[in-house]
Amino acid sequence: MQLIIGNKNYSSWSMRPWVLLKHFGIPFEEQLIYFDHFQPGSQFSATAAQHSPTARVPVLVEDDGFSTWDSLAIAERVADLFPQHPVWPREPKARARARTLAATMHSGFGELRRLCPMNIEADLRTVGERLLTEHPALRADLQRLQALWEPELQAHGGPWLMGPEFGAVDAYFAPVAMRVTRYGLPLGARCMAYVRALEGNPAVQAWVADALAEQRFVPDDEPYRSQAGEVPR
Repeated sequence: MQLIIGNKNYSSWSMRPWVLLKHFGIPFEEQLIYFDHFQPGSQFSATAAQHSPTARVPVLVEDDGFSTWDSLAIAERVADLFPQHPVWPREPKARARARTLAATMHSGFGELRRLCPMNIEADLRTVGERLLTEHPALRADLQRLQALWEPELQAHGGPWLMGPEFGAVDAYFAPVAMRVTRYGLPLGARCMAYVRALEGNPAVQAWVADALAEQRFVPDDEPYRSQAGEVPR
């Protein structure tokens, strides 16, 4: 089984299924396609199109060649293929809630994603401070995020959203934890404890280590820094 992904420093969508598979020790081969300029005719798009009609990552390719693209669909496919693992909670209502939370992230939080693209190796706290001042919609997204996390963490006791077992919904929010810490975004104490738990997950730490080792600057993914790493003020 192969997982086709993009740059670990930038690709939040790729991070989700990779962390999920890694956490549960599910064997897979990683194929990384480096980002470029994303314009028509780009090498990335041409290579990604060989694996899915969307020409995007991630893509899960099974041993028989069957492929699943879109990170949420991949999580569902992994749950089907490996029912021995609690990819989603066993209890039906908890499972429905976990899927709802993942789908809410999948289709929402547009300003958080747009204004704070994932950039694991960068310290963008000064940028985050400015963005919070200039963009009320970003503050609103953070309030929505806390409104999603807080009741589940309180009800289930943590450390993960649905209780003691890590699952797909936690893998889904791992890139959000990267945004929160890299941009210095404020959340309440319980939610920040969840962010720290995500950062401490061994699968997340393995992804972060690989991201830090990449040292590839992609201008289209760097709205706030120059190639030299300088942040405009």
